[in-house]
Amino acid sequence: MPCSSKRNFCRQTMPSFIHEDDKNGRLIEKASLNRKPQLPQHFVDAYLDEMDQSKSDPSSTFSKENLIFSVGELIIAGTETTTNVLRWAILFMALYPNIQGQVQKEIDLIMGPNGKPSWEDKCKMPYTDAVLHEVLRFCNIVPLGIFHATSEDAVVRGYSIPKGTTVITNLYSVHFDEKYWRDPEVFYPERFLDSSGYFSKKEALVPFSLGRRHCLGEQLARMEMFLFFTALLQRFHLHFPHELVPDLKPRLGMTLQPQPYLICVERR
Repeated sequence: MPCSSKRNFCRQTMPSFIHEDDKNGRLIEKASLNRKPQLPQHFVDAYLDEMDQSKSDPSSTFSKENLIFSVGELIIAGTETTTNVLRWAILFMALYPNIQGQVQKEIDLIMGPNGKPSWEDKCKMPYTDAVLHEVLRFCNIVPLGIFHATSEDAVVRGYSIPKGTTVITNLYSVHFDEKYWRDPEVFYPERFLDSSGYFSKKEALVPFSLGRRHCLGEQLARMEMFLFFTALLQRFHLHFPHELVPDLKPRLGMTLQPQPYLICVERR
């Protein structure tokens, strides 16, 4: 759940983001224009159904205002993050054509040149899986993870942490800790493969945070990344125009984004 500072940020920015042209929520109304109660077609319909059912409950948190915040958070957490992972993945495939070639070789073997990418293929494509995991490790899309707050007083390694303390996890330091990763500054997908070439999960990789409040959209994000990535490389070869290698220093924002770059896409 968002901490108070994030909630304040959303309260200040989300209404103007969702209501850019109409303060009264015309976008949400348009999305539910053909709504049939109890037959939801999308998230907004389902939320409005819950609002209708909880009208008589004074403790209910279902409201138009919270609907705006929820939609905004879905956009930030569910769109920007996955998009930036794919932007980094495209950049690194162009930067390392040998790795790109290995991924395409595996795609051709499992999916074929015209087959439809399927989530079920993932378990048969260890190298592609390893590449996507190395992108998640190396690029640290959300370097400080999801903010937490202590629900009660706690003691950690002798330090007293009062109830209500905001806890920020430095996932960036975990993903570049030499204790867990050999040559962490090197983009090396093979670190996620065992000696037999099978995918090997690493406990030190935590891009979606940890615990009961880890990213709720992890499974959906992994599925989207795999399907978009394989569909793209199945059909196209990626390279930089005129060997113009972009700056790899990330841009700071809601997530760590790659600098704007040019890419050439050629049909295979």
